[in-house]
Amino acid sequence: MADGKKGSDPVKISKLVALAVIGACVVLPGVSYAETPDRLSIGRIASAADIARWDIDVGPDGAGLPPGNGTAQQGEPIYAEKCVTCHGPDGRQGRDKLAGSPGETREKTVGNYWPYATTLFDYIRRAMPPTKPGNLADTEVYALTAYILHLNSIVTVDQVIDAESLPKIDMPARNHFAPDDRRGGTEVR
Repeated sequence: MADGKKGSDPVKISKLVALAVIGACVVLPGVSYAETPDRLSIGRIASAADIARWDIDVGPDGAGLPPGNGTAQQGEPIYAEKCVTCHGPDGRQGRDKLAGSPGETREKTVGNYWPYATTLFDYIRRAMPPTKPGNLADTEVYALTAYILHLNSIVTVDQVIDAESLPKIDMPARNHFAPDDRRGGTEVR
């Protein structure tokens, strides 16, 4: 060996072990590939209820929003309990800032970058809080959405946010994005 030590070369040994495993898989007597089961007898087929629990996406037009409502006033105590640690008391701290100063565009916040208010609802519902994602009630998500929109001066503290009103909120950055209206195939615009 190059370092002058006696012993086996670890690379050579790992290659030999890999070849032995491959060889054993090829020549095991009495087992043929045709006899292997289609399933490994683990897990189960997802039921309609299982799929419904995961099928919670919300579109920009509000499709998929659940019943319920909330206001920023209702969202403030929920935010203080579940969000302040990461985002600070006014949504302007931490790595993921939710709000910025009016007219500030250097940092991408909800108020100056997100084109749809429904996206905020969808994200909170799926991913927050990071220690227990997906555990907020829909009314809590509506209230938190309203509160974060209020931190960005987009809604008033007592404005009710629900499935009808949320898609109608005009986000400041909506015109900064172009809709993807491609129909597929070879067409590219």
